[in-house]
Amino acid sequence: MNLAIGARVEHPSFGEGVIFSETENAWRVYFKEIGEKELGKSFTGYTLLEASSLDGGKITLEDVVDAVQNVFDQYHEVTDIVDLGDKWDGGTLILQPADMSLKGKEMPIETFFHKIVMLRDRLRVLEQNINSHEKLTDEEKVHMQQYITRVYGSLTSFNVLFKSKNDYFVGESSSK
Repeated sequence: MNLAIGARVEHPSFGEGVIFSETENAWRVYFKEIGEKELGKSFTGYTLLEASSLDGGKITLEDVVDAVQNVFDQYHEVTDIVDLGDKWDGGTLILQPADMSLKGKEMPIETFFHKIVMLRDRLRVLEQNINSHEKLTDEEKVHMQQYITRVYGSLTSFNVLFKSKNDYFVGESSSK
């Protein structure tokens, strides 16, 4: 297999990745699920997903810009900036069990809010993946989309945290 910087590969344990650097004996690969790993060039278990588009191993500034853009497009979920409501700034989320002998949990509300926003963004990515899936029928896509809409509806209780109504979770409309 002719691997080179810029190639997309699949590793049997680490999943999908992009070769971004090399040494004499190893490839440096950024994996979608686990981050950066340095792996021996002698390893033969890779599956080549997309060959490198670099010309003869020479890297230009344009190649670097394209590679960085590709990594962001494929491996990072770009999130919109979503603001926490002003009244919650600096607040604390406190979870207290009914049994007072048990320890409660406290966390900055910003941390909890960030997790809610990431959940919303991952649901959006899931929706996109379902809608663009080649093997699902339209009926299957609609069926799965209905479940996601119900999940959004379950999350509307957290709308109180958002500064802007444009960022709210929206479930099924009651006007149906």
